[in-house]
Amino acid sequence: MTDARLLGADEATFIAAARSDDTAKFALLTERHRRELQVHCYRMLANYEDAQDMTQETFLRAWNKRESFKGHAALRTWLYRIATNACLDFLEKRNDRTPVPSELPDPGSEVLYLQPYPDRMLPEDPQESVVARETIELAFIVAVQHLPPRQRAVLILRDVQGWPASKVADALDLTVASVTSALQRARVTMREQLPDRRLDWRRPATHELSNDERGVVKSYIDAHERNDLDGLMSLLRDHLRFAMLPESGTLTMTAKDAVDGWVAGGLFQPGHDDWRCITTTVNRMPATAMYVRTPGDPEYRLLNIAVLHIVDGKIAELTGFDATDKPWLGLPPTL
Repeated sequence: MTDARLLGADEATFIAAARSDDTAKFALLTERHRRELQVHCYRMLANYEDAQDMTQETFLRAWNKRESFKGHAALRTWLYRIATNACLDFLEKRNDRTPVPSELPDPGSEVLYLQPYPDRMLPEDPQESVVARETIELAFIVAVQHLPPRQRAVLILRDVQGWPASKVADALDLTVASVTSALQRARVTMREQLPDRRLDWRRPATHELSNDERGVVKSYIDAHERNDLDGLMSLLRDHLRFAMLPESGTLTMTAKDAVDGWVAGGLFQPGHDDWRCITTTVNRMPATAMYVRTPGDPEYRLLNIAVLHIVDGKIAELTGFDATDKPWLGLPPTL
């Protein structure tokens, strides 16, 4: 029998709840880990809705396996192990979406299931927050999708969570040598996918938006609402990386081609030129929720969410997400 005196308070209480089938106590102990587990699942899956589902699956599996928890590892570690394996099982079955090839000429061009992650759902724990921006930005999430599932799990557990190789090996039923080899291969792929990004994810990183970012977002919204195409063009970096999901993958284009493409697609044309935009943040990145009012409609309706990566005062990457008829990210559907 495990001696509760040798356990942490959470572990001892969890074992007592498991033995007594105390669902209320079980929920109280596990719920406090929901946000960080959900972010972990999101990093594995790149899809906010799937991450929510797999977090719930984690709690269901934890309840079903509650008698197997003996307190040899921390409760948090045990839950991460269950969540990781739930995601790996899910990835094996995800056959209704386009798989990501091992090599792509343009990162993100096939990750059509990518969804943004609302900042309001990120963990409040400062230890998680100091690395959140570097490991939750869309570029990182997309790059991770180029890894085979087990390499993905190893990289996230080793380099993001900071677990030792032996702990990762135990969680994934691998040898330490296999974990070390998988991590080396994963890091090579990540360097290829993120050549201009910092790769030391365990070093503290700022997660606040800069004044520069806030200024660009304000100008972007102002230009949109005034249908100022020249103003919009001036905010975009040439060789802009643009994607509108789930319709298309990532393309690299000039600022002029980007704006001309939006106009050709019907934006800023009569009947589609009355805009209102609000600032938000997703994935620790500046974003705008774009609302449009059509003739005869008294309300502005949510059309899409534009996530911006800003470099030196210019928008270097713009990822748009179709938000039509979606109660998404806690945003109001109409203004």
